[in-house]
Amino acid sequence: MSASAAEVVVRVSVEQGESFAAAATEDSLLRAALRAGIGFPHECSVGGCGACRFELLGGEVEDLWPEAPGLSERDRKRGKRLACQSRLRGDVRVKVRCDDSYRPVMSPRRQAFVLRQREMITHDMAELSFEAEDAVTFLPGQYALLYLPGVQGTRAYSMSNVADGSGLLQFIVRRTPDGKGTGVLVEGLAIGQRITIDGPYGHAYLREQVERPIVCIAGGSGLAPMLSVARRAAATMTKVPIDFFFGCRDASDLCADTFLKALPGFGDRLRLHNVVSEPAGDDWYGATGWVHDEVDRVIGDQAVAREFYFAGPPLMIESLQALLMVRRKVDFRQIHFDRFV
Repeated sequence: MSASAAEVVVRVSVEQGESFAAAATEDSLLRAALRAGIGFPHECSVGGCGACRFELLGGEVEDLWPEAPGLSERDRKRGKRLACQSRLRGDVRVKVRCDDSYRPVMSPRRQAFVLRQREMITHDMAELSFEAEDAVTFLPGQYALLYLPGVQGTRAYSMSNVADGSGLLQFIVRRTPDGKGTGVLVEGLAIGQRITIDGPYGHAYLREQVERPIVCIAGGSGLAPMLSVARRAAATMTKVPIDFFFGCRDASDLCADTFLKALPGFGDRLRLHNVVSEPAGDDWYGATGWVHDEVDRVIGDQAVAREFYFAGPPLMIESLQALLMVRRKVDFRQIHFDRFV
């Protein structure tokens, strides 16, 4: 890993694993490891899931978020820390079980982006377009970390577009009542304003070499990575059927067709299944209830022969895991998601 003369380079030694050099800048231990190509366990990268727990055996790190929900009280009593919330302050020695499955398929890069466009697609969801001077690369389904003005730490959002050789990144963000990050993105940032974005990250990217029929399942703003997957698959995997499930609260939240109907094969090999959990009034005549129940109704016994990609609220993720792995016995290698809390 290269570093400028102004950067302090430190050494990270992994017990019974690879060691690597890192620049002691604003990077967390996790991001430094991934930039070095190390298979450090992780999922959300923002302190919520706890997948990047490690034990500090020697040296010093700065704890960026002591109350991060990714650590239980039992974890804290046992001296566990989160790599995504630990900033390097010198040479360290850590204990963690690395795995090749966590090695980044693309090396993440931090660079400046300018907000070019913001478009409201429902009453509380917006699509934002950011542009960098240099071309960006990522795989469909991956996410990036955004540094937002006035917001402590980073926020993770998945790209909704596909990499096309330009510097464009697009995100779909849902405004939440107490969400500082979503508030800045949906209302606070001015067109032309510059922010830092770091990426790509994530394991739930499209496996283009696999020719099984694809099932994309999105809940709320989980629509973004599923759109990216569907856009790429529809364009390049022309013989592969795609079932796209979109779950939302009421009919006013439906918006997936706005994007999908422009894709090749829509209505034929690309089929959209909208599901409304709490329909208001008598203006909805489609599927109602939970999106995972509709997935089971439509796919059923064929699930073992499908490739699944999904993104959405934690309860949806847990329900789909139980449905696919426990009830339908789908091989875990056919199931792709990144866990956010």
